[in-house]
Amino acid sequence: MKSFLADFHIHSVLSPCGDLLMTPQNIINRSLELGLDLIAITDHNSAENIGVALELAKDTPLTIIPGMEVETAEEIHLICLFDTLEQVLLWKDKVYASLPDFKNNEEIFGPQLLTDQSDEYIGRVERLLLTATSLSISQVIKEVRSIGGLAIPSHVDKPNYSIISNLGFIPPDLDGFIFEVSSKSKVSKIIDKFSTIDTYSFISNSDAHYLQDIKRSMRLYMKAPKVKEIEWALKGVNGRKADIL
Repeated sequence: MKSFLADFHIHSVLSPCGDLLMTPQNIINRSLELGLDLIAITDHNSAENIGVALELAKDTPLTIIPGMEVETAEEIHLICLFDTLEQVLLWKDKVYASLPDFKNNEEIFGPQLLTDQSDEYIGRVERLLLTATSLSISQVIKEVRSIGGLAIPSHVDKPNYSIISNLGFIPPDLDGFIFEVSSKSKVSKIIDKFSTIDTYSFISNSDAHYLQDIKRSMRLYMKAPKVKEIEWALKGVNGRKADIL
């Protein structure tokens, strides 16, 4: 098995809550400074900066997993991870079709910026991304899986936008779960509080909105930087494993 230092929850300037310095090149540079091998850029309900990020990282030791943080109809956030740009853009089209037709108010939510390979701002997404889609959590998990991706409920320990805070329980019909916990939380305390999730697997990420927030969040032991390998590492399948740092 190979060892990978990873952070799977990073927002770029496309997320209206992301700092203006969170351009793809700056994210890549900071990740390399930290010695990360594997990151995911997961903007809110969009993936329009992923293509540029992949191009900028292709001649570096860093692997970028195409991703998104989607908000369900229940106002639950899920990290969605994919192997290819084509997969994440297909998912982006499905998400855009499920978003309400609201225009972003930059004074309230912040700009939603697009960048080029020179890391310059070249445009913006006008529709509001920081809002709920019409897709249920069950639909998101099923459709992401059908495209070849993995959906992970985000920051389940937080008092908002989490499956536990918003539903109060784990729906029994959902796919076998991996939960994300916030970087400052301890899994043991969450299990003590919500004993029904003690059989699930856990991941921790930075949920970075600022460059200084990016961190060595996980160490995974697996064969390749692929979504299925990530899932197996988190679940401890066939000698693979993952440690929260």
